[in-house]
Amino acid sequence: MMNLLVCMTLSVLSSTPAARQDVIVVVGAPGTEEFGDQFLQWSKRWEKAATAGNASFQSIGGAEVNEVEDRLRLKKVLSEVDLKSPEPLWLILIGHGTFDGLQAKFNLRGPDVSAKQLQEWLKPVTRPTTVINCASSSGPFINRLTGANRIVVTATKSGYEHNFARFGDHLSAAITDLAADLDKDDQVSLLEAYLAASSRVADWYRQEARLSTEHALLDDNADGLGTPADWYQGVRATRTAKAGAAADGLRANQVHLVRSKREESLSYAAREKRNRLEQQIEQLRQQKQKIEEESYYDRLEQLFLEVGLLYTTLEP
Repeated sequence: MMNLLVCMTLSVLSSTPAARQDVIVVVGAPGTEEFGDQFLQWSKRWEKAATAGNASFQSIGGAEVNEVEDRLRLKKVLSEVDLKSPEPLWLILIGHGTFDGLQAKFNLRGPDVSAKQLQEWLKPVTRPTTVINCASSSGPFINRLTGANRIVVTATKSGYEHNFARFGDHLSAAITDLAADLDKDDQVSLLEAYLAASSRVADWYRQEARLSTEHALLDDNADGLGTPADWYQGVRATRTAKAGAAADGLRANQVHLVRSKREESLSYAAREKRNRLEQQIEQLRQQKQKIEEESYYDRLEQLFLEVGLLYTTLEP
């Protein structure tokens, strides 16, 4: 039986996908030169990370001059990406945002883009997609953009947190910072970068003795609620919503822009199999109190063995 499992795993690992991750960074209207310099710095960090992760990179806005307004350029770029690639699409919005009580927008040079418009433009995209809105008043983007196979991160928990958000600064630094690697697998997941950035934002407000005006959220289970960083110990959420809604984070912890050598050695199919097994482990953990102890640990051991098998076949 074990030999059969090894042969099946080796066949899964044998093919290497030609697809690449795609990173699109949109730098919005800066408002002032000081903000413009900061936003460009954040964008350059994402470009560096994309290069390190062998991902394609496109930028919109910033210092570039283009005859086509940025909103139309963004719409065009999103219409031209590979809609069904197995590899993630990353869309990062860097800048300022607004909220009028009904509609949240990301401020571009020229006409702004609303959460509703972005929702429409992303509808055809079925590949794994991560949308990160680093702007103020970005919270409502979670409600609009949440969906299957999608991760949404916002710098604020609501549209009413309208002051300048520093989250994007720390997130762009954390995405390649191995100090953020909580599970010590030699790579930084989106969840780990989110937790590190949120912690550094909170530290800044404490050091400056200011009342925090931004509280980031992460949504990856399609319920549109989002989970704050202070719900986690390590990479596992230890709290649940009053209504019993599941916390986010598992899927975000499986997404890495810059992958370790070990992660790169897995084919897409093997990586997805590993991810499914990890999801089953988490679901089993959540049901622990409802399952007979012996049955629980037998099932848990079986799942861990299957995960281990994926990696042992990679050893020389």
